[in-house]
Amino acid sequence: MGDSIQQEPKGIPLQEDPSRPDYINEAVFRRNTLPTRSYHIPDTSISLNGTWDFSLAGTVLEAPEPGAKDVTYGQIQVPGHWQLQGHGKPWYTNVQYPIPVCPPYVPTENPTGTYRREFHVPTGWAADSQLRLRFDGVDSAYHIWVNGTLIGYAQGSRNPSEFDVSSFVNREGGNELFVRVYQWSDATYIEDQDQWWLSGIFRDVYLISFPAARVDDFFLTPNLDTDYKNARLNASVDVSAQKGVIVELIVSELAKNGGAVIGSTETSFDGQSKVTLSLYVEDPKKWTAETPYLYSAEITLKSEDKQTVLHKVQQRVGFRTVELKDGLMKVNGKRIRLRGVNRHEHHPLLGRSVPLEFAKRDLLIMKKHNINALRCAHQPHDPRVLDLCDEYGLWVMAEADLECHGFYDAVARPLDIPESMDYGERKKLAFGKAAEFTSNNPKWKDAYLDRIRAVLNRDKNHASVIMWSFGNEAFYGDNHREMFKYATEADPSRLIHYEGDMEAETTHMYSYMYPTVDRLIKYAEEEGVKDGKYEKPIVLCEYGHAMGNGPGWLEDYEQAFRDYPRLQGGFIWEWANHGLWKDDHEGAGYYAYGGDFGDTPNDGTFVMDGLLNSQHEPTPGLTEFKKVIQPVGFSFKDGELKIENWHDFAGLDHLTASYKVEQFGQESTLIHAGSFDIPEIPAGETRSVSLPVDAKRYNKDNEVYLTVTLSLKHSTAWAPAGHEIAWYQQQLQAPQTDAKAALAASNTLTSKLSVTEKGATVSVFGKNFEFVFDRAYGALKSWVSNNVILLTFDPKTQAAIIPSFWRPKTDNDVPGAVPYWERFGVEQLQSQLRSFSVDASNSDKVVVKSHTFITPPVLFWGWDCEIEYTVYLTGALSVNVTRLSPTGSFPEHVPRIGLNLYGSKTLEHVKWLGRGPGESYPDKKDSQRVGIWNAESVSELQTPYDVPQENGNREDTRWVSLRDSKSPSIGLRATRLDGKNFSFLASHHRDATIHEARHPPDLKEDDAVFIRLDSKVAGVGSGACGPAVREDLMVKTEETTFGFLLEPL
Repeated sequence: MGDSIQQEPKGIPLQEDPSRPDYINEAVFRRNTLPTRSYHIPDTSISLNGTWDFSLAGTVLEAPEPGAKDVTYGQIQVPGHWQLQGHGKPWYTNVQYPIPVCPPYVPTENPTGTYRREFHVPTGWAADSQLRLRFDGVDSAYHIWVNGTLIGYAQGSRNPSEFDVSSFVNREGGNELFVRVYQWSDATYIEDQDQWWLSGIFRDVYLISFPAARVDDFFLTPNLDTDYKNARLNASVDVSAQKGVIVELIVSELAKNGGAVIGSTETSFDGQSKVTLSLYVEDPKKWTAETPYLYSAEITLKSEDKQTVLHKVQQRVGFRTVELKDGLMKVNGKRIRLRGVNRHEHHPLLGRSVPLEFAKRDLLIMKKHNINALRCAHQPHDPRVLDLCDEYGLWVMAEADLECHGFYDAVARPLDIPESMDYGERKKLAFGKAAEFTSNNPKWKDAYLDRIRAVLNRDKNHASVIMWSFGNEAFYGDNHREMFKYATEADPSRLIHYEGDMEAETTHMYSYMYPTVDRLIKYAEEEGVKDGKYEKPIVLCEYGHAMGNGPGWLEDYEQAFRDYPRLQGGFIWEWANHGLWKDDHEGAGYYAYGGDFGDTPNDGTFVMDGLLNSQHEPTPGLTEFKKVIQPVGFSFKDGELKIENWHDFAGLDHLTASYKVEQFGQESTLIHAGSFDIPEIPAGETRSVSLPVDAKRYNKDNEVYLTVTLSLKHSTAWAPAGHEIAWYQQQLQAPQTDAKAALAASNTLTSKLSVTEKGATVSVFGKNFEFVFDRAYGALKSWVSNNVILLTFDPKTQAAIIPSFWRPKTDNDVPGAVPYWERFGVEQLQSQLRSFSVDASNSDKVVVKSHTFITPPVLFWGWDCEIEYTVYLTGALSVNVTRLSPTGSFPEHVPRIGLNLYGSKTLEHVKWLGRGPGESYPDKKDSQRVGIWNAESVSELQTPYDVPQENGNREDTRWVSLRDSKSPSIGLRATRLDGKNFSFLASHHRDATIHEARHPPDLKEDDAVFIRLDSKVAGVGSGACGPAVREDLMVKTEETTFGFLLEPL
């Protein structure tokens, strides 16, 4: 049983050393603070949140002293950051430090905030009570005074500190609380997390009263027996009281479950400050992330005669056991799989000062998207978040507030180590030297220990916390070894994680960031394996970098997690964008990133890399992740639906099942639908059910799909009944016709086509339509149907249709793909006409042939392109690229191969058969279902990423139509000539506009609809920080052909 560790570091003098102020002294991180304890706020407390007096000085010496009369104070809200309340500016860096690297020293220009307020002690509080001031989070370091007396000092921005102010407070009248906060301190060097640098009192402040006889702290450790059935709840209780008082432990059901007492025990306090109790509980319901059943534990101090309650504390407790067994991380004896995310604390207006309801919304979104694990990246979160994790059911990696990644740049830049170098080689060259600054420096040992002590003691009583993490990207050294000694002694009931310990010397698992799937599998097969056996599991503490349009190929990772038991899942980087709202004073604000506040140096858009946008609304990446990690798998054959239960503990009896069979042609038709009983399927097992799917009822010309849906049977704490958990689609019948069949209709018409030529213009007329071609450019210039312009010429290209190989960048393209494509001038390709001909010898069709060479300036390569345009009596146009062949020194791959169409701006109504309703790409399409979808406007097809980039593509399209908003009966319909699926996109924004835009207000609409019809589109990958697009999903520069049929509506 672990103990509640109360000791604070020794040897820190009470008074500040004048030559080494506290805020630049690595040996001083707390003065006069009480031992960190398990979080609970008693009823005898008052919040000191609200409006405070505030003054900001440019340096420490310019900050006012307590009681100074010549100070002009403004006002500020607590909790909050001063940079977001008109004082100073936010600053974003990822790795690099924003200050010179000379620890423990910081710049002389050190913005220093002075906070002041009055408070009164409630009259009902006992006169002999202990009064504490509690700060749950102050960035980055601070001294406090009460009534002019210096009380103490603390740092560790996301860790709490409490001060005993009993002897300094006036219980009968007013009191002045004075807090001096330093923006930079020696703590800055080990708080270099990938987020905004924001300062101030950003979490709650309390005045707390504890009785003279009290429970100072407690540690509840549930243990299950070897059969994982019965339990024993061990309690280590720190007591301040007279010898002989009674300490009682009671465990009961929560009030919502009836409140019945299930066990109790008590002991007499012997005066030794620590009491241990142990309570046997027979077969309690077990806590897991899938079945988060909680009980109430109550610790009570009573007088020796048991007649008077002296103090009482309560804590919800879940019975579960975490262990490393058989080389795996197990809970209650079973392997678990982490379907997790990294969450920084962020609010688009308030920074890290996140209201509880906003944080709660985050967790509810997680649960609704099948997420079962949370890494508190990269520091302890608001302590109340852990209560919600206990209640909703999330596996939690609780991480210490520790990162010093910026020392890498301090070492690597002078050595000119390129980021493209293999990670292992970079590590050899720089990591050891970087660790010498703090991680492998004995002067910083106690500061490191304070970081793990703070998170462990605050969060130790949460069932959801199954592992402690020593921080993030802080290299590896002796100070981590000391952290391991402390943590495993203080709490042997949980596992230890730290990615920087690459050899898993002092962790219970191997942890990696952003490996390719192939490399991940190699780790599973080789890392730490001896004689075919392994002793520790593997987790990905970061993978699937979700920056902008991405991440791609998540399903490959999930398949590896299913195939290799040792691979126990991981955490997507990251949960949400960190954009901060900035008003541009022209009525069009935006979510700002690094550099937008004049902050230099900065790391730009790298703070925008979440599954949620800056408003914490789901992006397509989260929708994709939900589908990929759904806890149920399916397959269907010969009327039998196979159902695989991928839960770790739960059966499927909490779900209901329904199915439908739909027929897709020009419209969708529901053939039949129903529900079915899910058989009993224990976790990890598979069963089959028969579905009444009757192929005789299908129209042979249409496509037929089966869709199966599993939803919640009853409401839960995190979602209502009917919420969808998993779904599956299976094609039952492929369409029997293709676009060529539609062309046969031309032979039945009696009207004729006519051709006129004038200068460089060739016009083809039919009944109610006209196509105009341009001899000079060898391209279609316009298409008019029923007196409505459908396509017209793009003033940039002088054509209505052109072959195209470019698309705007995605964030994932920026590090590698974009520089590569731009090196070959893919974005600058121009068309050179080699030949042009018109064949009007057949009265029912006109064939226009164009031969061009498409090439960039400066370079010697290009596409030899032959296109055959055929105009039919029906008013249809086939655009057949009969030859597309690269020549010269061409790139190995391009963003896409297809056609750009320049459409009338009124082509607003979009309908298609394919994947939808959201965007999809070759490696990001599992979440989109095949069906017939509608968009009332082209704008509905766009994904409004916080950072403008490529978006809105739809994969596996069979046909797409665009109708005129003024004349809805008129429009065009596109299909592929060979009947294969294609990709399409429609937008009011030119590719170059999107590519160059920094923020959404930069996206100015053109007076047109830009339509893309693509034979091939590259995937998106996660190359911003991780694997780029999988090679087989790149668009290779090779000879190809493709074609589309455009029909009038």
